[in-house]
Amino acid sequence: MDYKENIASGTASSSAVPFIKPEPVEHKIKPLSPANSLDAFLHDAKGKVKPEPNDAARVFLDRGLPVPTYVSSEVGRPLNDASTGAFPVKKEGRNVATVTADKDHSNAQPQPQPQSLASYEVYSTSDEIPYMPETALSEGMKMVKAMKTSIKKIDLGSKLRKDVWLRDIESLESQGSPTTMIAICGATGAGKSSILNAILDDNIVPTSGMRACTAVVTEIAYHTKKTIDADVSFLSEAEWKQELAVLLDDLVDEDGNLKRTTDLKSDAGVAWHKVHAVYPSIKQEDLIWMTVDQIIARDPKIANILGTTKNIVAKDSKAFAQEISKYIDSKDQKRGDKKKDKEKSKDKEEKSKGQSLMDMLRGESGKKKEKEKESGDSAAFWPIIRQVRVRCSSAALSTGAILVDLPGVADANAARNNIAKDYMKKCDCIWILAPITRAVDDKTARDLLGDAFKMQLMMYGNYDANSITFVATKCDDISCSEVVRALNLDDEPELVEIEERIDLCNDDIEEWNNKKLEVDKVVKGIEKQLNQIRDIRQEYEEHIEAMENNKPFIPRLTGKKNSKKAGQKRKNTRGGKKSSAKRHRSYASDDEDMSSDVNTDDGISDGSDSEGSDEMTDSESGSDSGSDNEEEEVTVKSLKEKNKEAGEAIRVGRQQLSEARKTRKEANDMLATLKKRQAEAQKEKNALCARKRSEFSRDVLKEDFRTGLKDLDDAEAEKRDPDSFDPTVNIRNYEEIDLPVFTVSSRDYVRLRNQVKGDGDPSCFSNVEDTGVPALQQWCHTLTISSRERAARNFLVHLKTFANAVRTYMEGIGEITETDRVALREKWESSPPDDGLDFNFASSDFDFGDLGNLGGLYSMQNKPAKKVDAYGEPTGVTPRLVKDFAAVIDETIEELQNRFKDGLEEKMQTGAEQAAASAVTTSDTFAASVHWATYRATLRRHGTFRQDLNVDLINPMTRNIASSWSKVFEADLFSTFEMSSKAAIKKLVKEVEESAAPTFKDRVRNQAELSLEEANVSLAKMLDTVRETMNAEQKEVSRCLAPHVQDQLVDGYDRAMEERGRGSVARQKAVFHDFIDDVKDEVFTGGADVIMTRLTHAATAVGEALEEALAALAEKVEVSLAVLWEGQRDDPSQIRKRLEMVTQMTEITGQVQLWLEAERAHRSSYAT
Repeated sequence: MDYKENIASGTASSSAVPFIKPEPVEHKIKPLSPANSLDAFLHDAKGKVKPEPNDAARVFLDRGLPVPTYVSSEVGRPLNDASTGAFPVKKEGRNVATVTADKDHSNAQPQPQPQSLASYEVYSTSDEIPYMPETALSEGMKMVKAMKTSIKKIDLGSKLRKDVWLRDIESLESQGSPTTMIAICGATGAGKSSILNAILDDNIVPTSGMRACTAVVTEIAYHTKKTIDADVSFLSEAEWKQELAVLLDDLVDEDGNLKRTTDLKSDAGVAWHKVHAVYPSIKQEDLIWMTVDQIIARDPKIANILGTTKNIVAKDSKAFAQEISKYIDSKDQKRGDKKKDKEKSKDKEEKSKGQSLMDMLRGESGKKKEKEKESGDSAAFWPIIRQVRVRCSSAALSTGAILVDLPGVADANAARNNIAKDYMKKCDCIWILAPITRAVDDKTARDLLGDAFKMQLMMYGNYDANSITFVATKCDDISCSEVVRALNLDDEPELVEIEERIDLCNDDIEEWNNKKLEVDKVVKGIEKQLNQIRDIRQEYEEHIEAMENNKPFIPRLTGKKNSKKAGQKRKNTRGGKKSSAKRHRSYASDDEDMSSDVNTDDGISDGSDSEGSDEMTDSESGSDSGSDNEEEEVTVKSLKEKNKEAGEAIRVGRQQLSEARKTRKEANDMLATLKKRQAEAQKEKNALCARKRSEFSRDVLKEDFRTGLKDLDDAEAEKRDPDSFDPTVNIRNYEEIDLPVFTVSSRDYVRLRNQVKGDGDPSCFSNVEDTGVPALQQWCHTLTISSRERAARNFLVHLKTFANAVRTYMEGIGEITETDRVALREKWESSPPDDGLDFNFASSDFDFGDLGNLGGLYSMQNKPAKKVDAYGEPTGVTPRLVKDFAAVIDETIEELQNRFKDGLEEKMQTGAEQAAASAVTTSDTFAASVHWATYRATLRRHGTFRQDLNVDLINPMTRNIASSWSKVFEADLFSTFEMSSKAAIKKLVKEVEESAAPTFKDRVRNQAELSLEEANVSLAKMLDTVRETMNAEQKEVSRCLAPHVQDQLVDGYDRAMEERGRGSVARQKAVFHDFIDDVKDEVFTGGADVIMTRLTHAATAVGEALEEALAALAEKVEVSLAVLWEGQRDDPSQIRKRLEMVTQMTEITGQVQLWLEAERAHRSSYAT
């Protein structure tokens, strides 16, 4: 009776505990009893089993595997059978896979609801999958989590299997989205900060206090949080001491006198700016006698912050700017908050009121202490910042791009300079930024991609179209006349059409300006007349009121100017009707004059009749003030008539003024419309000229880059074979080398998106796309495509292989007789069974360690005890493979070392001789080409300043080995290792197959094929890691030559700096000249030896890493084969869990296969 018959007998029994009979030795496992017996077992055990879908048998048949009995017994059962537990229901489209229990047993004891084993999306076809690498990784992680949850419940028995499976799970869980590091290089003023903010769509990088942001490495990466986080790391005490020593040398001359620091561009000015920023209480004259330790001891606060890291978490960019400015902006540090300062001063004034004399004296005595405290608090941190790491939720970085803003090459801080060099080693891409005018006029592509940089590029391997990107900034800075003249755009049809519109607008503007001027004159004239009439009318009303109150009134506007005599008569009148009549007569003439004027413009009558009075004589008729003619008498009635006429004149004038103003408003509106059209047309012209300039700049930069690479190729070819060198023959197809060039306007982009308030309207572009920033943001995603897709594809293959291995083990256990299992176990098992061990995955403290750059995938701990033969030698699959792999590793190390020696050693020696021969000339040329202060600064910094003298000295050597270096590392260094490793595994698997009994050789052969498949997947992943490790190591080795030369020349630099006094510069040059002449041979020959030694050590290190990784691979192969000899556990709960596991693994394997098909379709569509 086998273990499945035990189930039937146990469930048929009335006993609560099923009887499990020990398994016979020779019996083959029989098929399961009818399905209802399994249901009975499940009912008695109060278990809920996820059933096998109908197509499960087909999965085994397609792979050439025998169909397990429990699967065949389930074939034909309806998926919604009442006897089954819950299972994923696949409808049209996608569904979330869940495991629930819907069946209600009325007599069953209450049980806790089982948790969902998976929450991944379930698809029916690959066409339903919206494939993206990130989505594939996310869904795959959910599957891994479901598998891990299920595996925790299985008693595997074998500790080796537990270790291997746990390593696989940890490896899968650690496979997140890869990152692509982009180094951003550019001189000060290139607009790096503005470009970064535009790409990030937020003002994260400060643009007001840029000293620290451009002086330190700033790394900007993505995270899913809504906050903006940053880690600001400071220089260590040793690094700051080294920096201070150099700064003191820059400040104090050789005679012990302080140098002039007023010029902030000089070395002394820069040094004082840094020292004073950190230690504002130290005076310049104090630096003459202070040592580095004394300076650091001056401020304990600064000393305590050295070597630490400050974490910043801000809710938005505004808050982030406030926080980060405390560390990077010295100006803000000293200015403080003006509002708070005002509040403090106000509080002080209020407190000073009512103070006694003694209180005021005490306050004065405490001012000095307060000032000292404030001066100590004003210390800035930006000179001691080592690195800044920022994390934000920018969409441009969501696919794994990391932007690294590198400081300029002239950074005097050695620590920051080394960090920048380290980033250059490990960065995947380089962006070179320069203003577009400088990029075209000064040929920045050739300047920045100089010989040294291009030689390093060739030494690292073939040119990658995505490795270098040129970004021309400030495209909105445009002068149309210059561009039109430089590019001969006068006959450009689009430009001609725009200029015609501009000319038409100018003509219309001129015409309407003239109309507006005329209307303005009319309006001013009417307003002036109306003001005069209003004044006259006001005087009428005052006159009427005076007459009604019988008061004297002297008209100012409406009265006629009389002679002095007449005036005296008016002055001497005593009132009454008679005197009033005289005054009225004297004013009549003036009224008539005013009325005549009004009549001229407004059509108002020039006179008015008064009842009971005679007709007045007009003053213009020639009547004199002393005339005897009788004038019209001015009465209240006549004044009211005149006032009424004046009111009518005002009404008419208002109508005319309204019409004039309306005409003027129309002119103003038309002018505004025309000016708007003109501005839009001018902006179109600016944009057109900017686009034309960008097209021209792109072509020039691309061609310059091609020319630079061709020059380098030709130089190398001529050195290799001068006799047969033909410069007319291209070594490579340079037309295929297409340097990615982007022309962008971050300022207009920010203005169009209103990213900065109060920044005004865009000056050039009206469309966001025309600014070039969206294309640059998309380029961030494009640069990560290959790594993301490769990572997702490798993850899915690894997941599928692991799920297949788990399923195969769960299916195959118990399919082989005990006799055959014992025979295979004795021959191939490397460790005894671990039956009594209760291992819990969840509580395991398993540590995978660190295998260098290979990661924790292949590290091993808690290794089980090994079986040994009669001679004490380990036996089994793992020891056998480890022994075979050891021979493969030895061959690999020897092959690597031979390749390095044959391909590089001779070139190294030749290059060393060339470098030694030209060393003195190179040094003297450098000394003659730079200012004496720059030469001294270079000596003081051991050759590394604005120009690296050490690099100049090794250029002949690196130039000689560049081509050979590229050839050596372009070849597949591990192809032989891969073939030998696969051959060793195949040989062992074949022997396992041959050792099996004839009755189940097919079963062993099928399992052997699965084992080979698993091994190949693991081996491929291992090789990818090893190749990446070797590539990184060769980059590191290629850069070790300059530091070696610098170390060898330190004594020469220091000896030269010992020269002081008059004529010291000439003596310094002579001392260094003689030193180089003495040591040149050993310096460069030693450099060649250093490179070859490091390459030899690199090969040995790779071998050590492979040894541990292959040992883990050997264990993985044994675990895969161990299903052939491991026995089963007849515990009912374990049987049920294995059944559930098989169903789950079958489903996961199918889903992963659909994802792989979707990935292939996505890749094909992207390629087309």
